[in-house]
Amino acid sequence: MENDNSTMVKEFILLGLTQSRDIQLLVFVLILIFYLIILPGNFLIILTIRSDPGLTAPLYFFLGNLAFLDASYSFIVAPRMLVDFVSEKKVISYRGCITQLFFLHFLGGGEGLLLVVMAFDRYIAICRPLRYSTVMNPRACYALLLALWLGGFIHSIIQVALILRLPFCGPNQLDNFFCDVPQVIKLACTDTFVVELLMVFNSGLMTLLCFLGLLSSYAVILCHIRGSTSEGKSRALSTCTTHVIIILLMFGPAIFIYTRPFRALPADKVVSFFHTVIFPLMNPMIYTLRNQEVKTSMRRLLSRHVVC
Repeated sequence: MENDNSTMVKEFILLGLTQSRDIQLLVFVLILIFYLIILPGNFLIILTIRSDPGLTAPLYFFLGNLAFLDASYSFIVAPRMLVDFVSEKKVISYRGCITQLFFLHFLGGGEGLLLVVMAFDRYIAICRPLRYSTVMNPRACYALLLALWLGGFIHSIIQVALILRLPFCGPNQLDNFFCDVPQVIKLACTDTFVVELLMVFNSGLMTLLCFLGLLSSYAVILCHIRGSTSEGKSRALSTCTTHVIIILLMFGPAIFIYTRPFRALPADKVVSFFHTVIFPLMNPMIYTLRNQEVKTSMRRLLSRHVVC
């Protein structure tokens, strides 16, 4: 395919989440509240874990990285969405669209792999406790962190490479509030059947396999916990339950969006809204509210600054 350019479209017009001004106002206020309350909470989690010498276990190391990933992820879509609510013309350049798409899948893929790493950490801690300090040493934690960032990058660059090869010569209206693979591909003026299959394989199959693998691993862990009589049983059960909630919140919408042919459904925008805006801000908070050590450390940090 000729690449020099087939791309005649220089910008895309975003049709937005809804055309109703009342719903737009409601969503605007909702996102603003989330940003003003929960986003600082995510940064507080990172600061708490970094500043407390008692929170050096791999679980908290990965929780801090989850908070960072989710905070970063929330900057990809939501700020522009807020601006678009008060703008007459909702336009994003071709390059801006590709950039948004890249970071969406880079950070999203990285987070999915981070949840896999956290499941592995819990499996070793609960099912192989005597080997935990050997397996999950600091060097191994940093190696796993590097691997998940690299995995997210490879996943995203494949998406972008496939889209950059497509010619866009009009129309240029994206029926969404941000740029994502399913909507962008539909605007290409060529047959996209093969590209769609590759995209479903890269995003959909990977998401589904990670999801099933995670559920299976936590099923094994929970079975092990049920047969245990140790003192930390309730704590381990609480931690694993929290992990499962986050897995369902993240992978449920992703499976709905990416594991089927790119055909528009009425629920697409609502699912995408929760997947890209609401859930990323909530994930670390859900972890923290169910983790007594982090809550206690956070209170100490806040009281120390209040006294100062």
